[in-house]
Amino acid sequence: MIPTRRPVSSNLVEGFGTVTITPVDPAADSALIHSWVTEERARFWGMGGASRELVQEIYEDVDRRSTHHAFMIGRDGERVALFQTYDCAEDRVGECYEVRPGDVGVHLLLAPSTGAAEHGFTASLVRAFLAYLIHDHGARRIVAEPDARNTKAIARLERSGFALGPEVELPEIDLPEVYLPAKRARLLFLTAPEPLPETP
Repeated sequence: MIPTRRPVSSNLVEGFGTVTITPVDPAADSALIHSWVTEERARFWGMGGASRELVQEIYEDVDRRSTHHAFMIGRDGERVALFQTYDCAEDRVGECYEVRPGDVGVHLLLAPSTGAAEHGFTASLVRAFLAYLIHDHGARRIVAEPDARNTKAIARLERSGFALGPEVELPEIDLPEVYLPAKRARLLFLTAPEPLPETP
């Protein structure tokens, strides 16, 4: 199935390529997402045993929400990552720290590598997405909560400018439309730079 959604952002990143940010199309994208989330490397994503149908249902639920969003990230026409955002005040993480106005939570899943590792690849994608959230959506602080055991993701976020916060216990969510087990997570924060004052 061919995705029907158009990018909400498309920017040329010098020396890297054109990065596009497109809302997930649950029906069209679920097979690809399923192939990513069920790999061992994605175990911290928490969907290792999910069927393709369940993956589609999960992203249909995300798609219905006004507080949670999922995006496919492309580079020169190839889909290379899945990013999710959420309003921290409307998410379980909001029970674990003092939420500020303008806080936006993020999750990141990179596509499996198809070749040799490319230096700066992840950093370029993260920078492009953070720029989209800060400049296009007015996010004032970006909040991440990777699994506390996911030292690789924590280190990647620190390299991207995030500051380490406390380790917390995200509470279990058990609703008819979604189930999330309790999770030990490490909070990380990235404060957006203050806009420059306008020249009189």
